[in-house]
Order: sequence, then structure tokens, then C-alpha cells
Amino acid sequence: EEEPDAASIPVRDFPGTVSRIENLTPTIKGIFIETDEPMHFQAGQYVNFFLEGGEYSRAFSLANPPSTGREVELNIRIVPGGRGTTWVHEQLKVGDRVRLSGPYGRFFVRKSAPESLLFMAGGSGLSSPRSMILDLLEAGDTRPMTLVYGQRSRAELYYHDQFLALAEKYPNFSYVPALSDEPADSDWSGFRGFVHDAARAHFDNDFRGHKAYLCGPPLMIDACITTLMQGRLFERDIYMEKFFSAA
Repeated sequence: EEEPDAASIPVRDFPGTVSRIENLTPTIKGIFIETDEPMHFQAGQYVNFFLEGGEYSRAFSLANPPSTGREVELNIRIVPGGRGTTWVHEQLKVGDRVRLSGPYGRFFVRKSAPESLLFMAGGSGLSSPRSMILDLLEAGDTRPMTLVYGQRSRAELYYHDQFLALAEKYPNFSYVPALSDEPADSDWSGFRGFVHDAARAHFDNDFRGHKAYLCGPPLMIDACITTLMQGRLFERDIYMEKFFSAA
């Protein structure tokens, strides 16, 4: 079926240089790559990142909004025993020449639809929703939008301060962080539990009038779909990007 909001962008190779590497959490690094020329993409799309001199590639969502020009951002969580993510975390360094190809994917905001926006993310699945939210707010979108973001512990909750600041600045943006394995005696005053539980509580189990965008590991996605459908949101209004490891 025709997607009025889909942009037809040809896939190309983008050579570039690693400009920054940031430790976002104990297990997730922000890899910033300055491409030789700007990459045109829709917020929510992903690229293939060629590793170890181009021997093989792994797919990662773009975490920056399209407006950032030549520097793109990938949020890469180390997968225990994973060849690609171990190499990124232990071998990749600033100044290295690398290659991306893209953009790929049908995960993008349906900007022409009038519904409120609900973003549900877990782990490094935050990357696509972050790109989408920053893109929408920059463009002056006034629809209500909510980000429900889950991690295991406070140490793993990245870009937390940025989203708190966005919620303070934009009256139409709400941020609901949820921690599933935070020590009981910590000073965390936010929601304790999984993403789908936090969303159910925040919306009182009624998701009608929303378009939902889900990004994260398959178990999280499946639990979110079940919760949304129990809360009367159905398939035509649910879009998703599942994160799989190569294993």
C-alpha cells in the first residue's frame, strides 16, 4: 500500500572518519562518524556499518536527527561474545576511516497522520525514537508525543538528562523512564518495571488516538504490542523496529 510519508532515498556508500567515541553507559558507546558528504535520510532509518576493514557489516539505527549534517551517531551496545560489537568497543578509535551504506528501513514517522505519538524503546533501541523526536521537535510539531524508555538500571539510562530538559522545554513532549532491575534501596523515584507496564500505567490502559513506534529487543516489542492491543490500539497504528543480534 502507498505510504504518503515515505521518502524514496537511494542507498549509497558513505565513507567517513570516526570523529568521537563516547561512553553513554557501561555497555553502550556513542560512535560519531563524520561522513565525507552529508547523508540524506528519514528519522528512524538505519545504516550498515562495515567493520574490521570492511570484512562484514552490522545494521545500526541512526541516533541523530537528519539536520545534523555530516556527523552521524550510532549507539552500539556490546553483545557478550559478539564479534562486531566487541570489535567496535575494543578496537575502533577516533580517526579511523570507516564506511557506512544506507539509508535503509521503513521505520519513520507518519507525519501526515493527525494522531498523537507514542514512542516505546528499550536498551540501545532508543536511537531511532531519539532521532524521530528531535526531528519532530525541531520542525515545530505540536502533536502530543510521549517517550516511554526502559533500561535495567540507572547506570544504563542514557540521554536521560536531555529528555528531561526536552520535556521541560516542550509542553507537548512527555518522558517516562522505567527501570526493571534497579536496586530497591536506590534513590530512583521513577517507574520500576518494564516499558509496557510503564506505558499501561501512564495511559491508564487506553492507547486510542495514538500512533505507536516501538524499537528494541524482540521480547520487549512483543510485550508492548500485547499491551497496546489490550489498550485498544491495533496493528494499523503500530510500527516497529526489532533489534536482533547476529546470533
